[in-house]
Amino acid sequence: MPIFEDSICFKVGRILIFIGCSLIGMIFSVGSAQCLAQDVTIAQSAPVITLDEAIRRAQSNEPVFAAALADKKIAALDRSIARTAFLPSAVYHNQMLYTQPNGQSNQGGQAGSQPAPIFIANNAVHEYTSQAVVNETIGLQQVAGLKAATAVAARTEAEFEISRRGLVATVVALYYGVADTESKAALLDEGLREATEFTDLTRKREAAREAAHADVVKAQLQQQQRQRDLADARLLADKTRLELAVLLFPDPHTQYVTESGTVVRPLPERREVEVAAGNNNAELKSALASLHESDAAVLSARAAYLPDLALNFNYGIDAPQFAKRGPDDVRNLGYSMSATVDIPVWDWLSTQKRIKQSNIRRDAVKVALSNTQRRLIATLDDAYAEAAAAHAQIDLLEESSRTAEESLRLTKLRYSSGEGTVLEVVDAQNALIVARSAEADGTMRYENALATLQTLTGTL
Repeated sequence: MPIFEDSICFKVGRILIFIGCSLIGMIFSVGSAQCLAQDVTIAQSAPVITLDEAIRRAQSNEPVFAAALADKKIAALDRSIARTAFLPSAVYHNQMLYTQPNGQSNQGGQAGSQPAPIFIANNAVHEYTSQAVVNETIGLQQVAGLKAATAVAARTEAEFEISRRGLVATVVALYYGVADTESKAALLDEGLREATEFTDLTRKREAAREAAHADVVKAQLQQQQRQRDLADARLLADKTRLELAVLLFPDPHTQYVTESGTVVRPLPERREVEVAAGNNNAELKSALASLHESDAAVLSARAAYLPDLALNFNYGIDAPQFAKRGPDDVRNLGYSMSATVDIPVWDWLSTQKRIKQSNIRRDAVKVALSNTQRRLIATLDDAYAEAAAAHAQIDLLEESSRTAEESLRLTKLRYSSGEGTVLEVVDAQNALIVARSAEADGTMRYENALATLQTLTGTL
């Protein structure tokens, strides 16, 4: 009798455990369905952001890119200012000068005898100046200044392009990262449903005395692992989405949807990539502009050996009266001209030393230019090899996903018929998750590698 009661209690306990586990699975399934429905609702209401739109938005919000754009505009204005150095400058000069008289008279000025000023450097007690002054300086310094400003403008233009391409690369990585992490979360959600269904199957088989309780335990462990993996995947997807939103929107919590890359873009020919990279590489242009800038510095240092010609033209009045005509109808309005040439003779070899400094800097820039050329070749080779390898593996990864899916289906059939083991099903589930995740990573790897090539060639 006690044995019979123990048997009944044992069966009742197992039934209660089965009902409780089923309820927990149903609750979790309902929660997953609600989360999925909520995601679908958000996806339907949120705007779809294309890659081009994401790049445009990021360029409007990223501070480093804005600073590079400001430097580019400032350098263009500096070049315009340097060009105006070749043009004469004009000012309209007005001055009234009063000097204390010394009590004597002199014969200076325009009207004979006049009170003598106490300062001998001044011409009269009252002196009025109202003149248009035109100055022009001609020399090699202006040429060197324009050449340097042109080189700086070209360098900042190249650095702006480097900044733009770096921002584009960041946006592309985050853009495809959002799609990759969300696809992985979807795969793990599907894997969780698969694990939940398999747990239910093991319980049913256990209730029918077709499987041991160890199968249920193993299935439950697999289900719990899928729950943890799904939580981590959703966290990573949210972090990636938030990081991209910081670049795109004033409010990082703005909901948006990225385009799904269903069509794999073709890989360009190697020759086309090499030609485009040679013509449009921003790093190489920046190095060349730096070399031109150092050439201008050498020219500016050598200009100190040569004289500058300064021309001056004044037109107006400089008289004791603020008028066209003075006493006795003396004419106050007139002009004067001057030309000045200062020939450098001796400066204690300072010019020679400045020339040596400029040559030293130019030699260092030449080394940097050579290194940039070599690095461009190596980077281009690595990027193209990466893109080619990733493109070649896409079909294999898709085939592996289909194979893993078929393997799981056959393994579950074998387990349902009692021919397979629970470990085989769990291994097949893991293999499917790994294969599908590798397929998503492979697509993202190719898109990033292709974007790197387009960044190097300036086509993105």
